[in-house]
Amino acid sequence: MINKNKAHVAIIGGGLAGLSTATALAEQGIQTTLFEAGPHFGGRARSVGIEFNSQTFQVDNGQHILLGAYHETLKLLEKVGVQEKQAFLRLPLALNMISPRNNKVLKLANPNYLPHPLNQLFGFLCCQGLSLSERFATVTLMFKLKKISYRLTADEPLKNFLLKNKQSNQAIKFLWEPLCLAALNTPIELASSKVFLNVLRDAFNGGKTDSDFLIPKLDLSQIISTPILRYLQTHQSTVLSNKRVHSIQPIENGFEVATRSEKYTFSHVVIATAARKLKDLTADLPKLDFVTLQTEAYDYQPIYTVYLQYPSHITLPQPMLGLVDLTSQWVFDRGQLCGQQGLMAVVISAKGKHQKLTQDMLALKVAQELHHAFPHLPKPLWHKVIAEKCATFSCEVNLPRPANVTPYPNLFLAGDYTYADYPATIEGAVRSGLACANLILK
Repeated sequence: MINKNKAHVAIIGGGLAGLSTATALAEQGIQTTLFEAGPHFGGRARSVGIEFNSQTFQVDNGQHILLGAYHETLKLLEKVGVQEKQAFLRLPLALNMISPRNNKVLKLANPNYLPHPLNQLFGFLCCQGLSLSERFATVTLMFKLKKISYRLTADEPLKNFLLKNKQSNQAIKFLWEPLCLAALNTPIELASSKVFLNVLRDAFNGGKTDSDFLIPKLDLSQIISTPILRYLQTHQSTVLSNKRVHSIQPIENGFEVATRSEKYTFSHVVIATAARKLKDLTADLPKLDFVTLQTEAYDYQPIYTVYLQYPSHITLPQPMLGLVDLTSQWVFDRGQLCGQQGLMAVVISAKGKHQKLTQDMLALKVAQELHHAFPHLPKPLWHKVIAEKCATFSCEVNLPRPANVTPYPNLFLAGDYTYADYPATIEGAVRSGLACANLILK
């Protein structure tokens, strides 16, 4: 059992993993110090300011979606005082996929008036845009997955798995591939079937609302990092921004953590940085060389978010729509979501030809695609492209994932890459942080 009076935990990294670790420990009265190398907390889940005509607009560094199955994230936010109804628009599962190029659509919605799991069964059976045989093949696959508890004995690329289970090219293009890109940010030809099925399991095999989409109505800093930091400060945690940790060295009864100008002593350390930053931090921890060898081999996938500002009266038919056969993949009407009238956020996940374009060229291409899909859209007033070029690790088949525990007693790893059941998501990061906190508290 940890001695609360003697324990002092260093948490290195102010993203979701570090924030969730710090919150769980602070709740139990454990002294913590949170180090963040940059000026902002929240990692990829944070807001940024865009200036246009002497005005500043707050947007997210990438448009995010949560699922109703993200129970640990929702509990964390509730703990720090975030009211779900104020922070998120909760939508029962509804996919509206449009292919302007081929003039085809897919519409999938769970009838909310039916009990679970009948609502899902009827949702797939009544899906518009797929033939009767394609719908039955999809339902058959879902029954099979439920029977095997969404678990596979051997991993394989998701596209191979779907083809083996009689999913048509149309179903893959309009249903499974968009879900794969949204959940794993990895091309379907490379994506891990095992990890994808874990996400499906949590969304479809739990409660009725687990498959709901939760779309932020406020910027992510307001929803996540700001209330968590407020909670930590009221629970007497030390929060340090612009404090890059340069080294971690084991010493008697703990660790010495050094920044450029100071050295600190801690009983426990949680490294909650991105996987690609591990090597720089662990030069004095040779027993972690095998972990850095694993993570150094990771490939990374980008996420581009293209913000387009239209006149304030411009809206889309739904707040969230999917696009197929285009560079653009998802478009969000932030006027309907968070009152930023006329502002659209277009998300492009994973690697592609769009990366060869300049940001202005990409914005022009996206604007042209939106106009093709929604002819009432005029020329945008301004645009902003936010490119997260290493947004997530590529969640590929049999990807080695480190554990939270390390060969060093009282030194732990947190981060979405350590939560092997999930891809790089907010929920994976939060669960990894909670796992580290529980290891310290036990």
